[in-house]
Amino acid sequence: MIHHVSIPARDVGHVAKVLSELTGWPARPFMGPVAGAVMLLAEDGHGTAIELYPDGSTLTPGEGDRQGTIEAGPTPQLFPFHLLLSLDIEPARVERIAAREGWRALRCWRGPPGKPLFELIEFWIENRVMVEIATPEMLPDYLKLATAQAHDEALAAMRGGPVTA
Repeated sequence: MIHHVSIPARDVGHVAKVLSELTGWPARPFMGPVAGAVMLLAEDGHGTAIELYPDGSTLTPGEGDRQGTIEAGPTPQLFPFHLLLSLDIEPARVERIAAREGWRALRCWRGPPGKPLFELIEFWIENRVMVEIATPEMLPDYLKLATAQAHDEALAAMRGGPVTA
């Protein structure tokens, strides 16, 4: 189980307010060693959370028996990272929030070309970090594919044969 993720934000406080509005999760100052960071807590009994770090925060591995540190460094414009949140929210509300913020939101389908498998909403925080949102109506199609067996069967069907790792 993934309990929390951390993402960068240019305006941590503003992004925290928007994500709190979207998710219903309360935002609190982060207890960790990152000045200005905020944590949104799902209050779901699993410790699910999103940590928002100020731009320029980088996670750096320690050496020997020293733990990793968080240091200042350059922040890339875009990231090869995203997360999917299932939220009890109407798609139109997601789209309204994104429009108000000037952030991209797009309702779309995922799957191989020409074979849509599940629907979601791309919600782009500050137009650079993607959060996929699945509403209650969208989630069942995703969950049908979110097992190793279903994934391998779909991949085998696409490739015309069994899947080998």
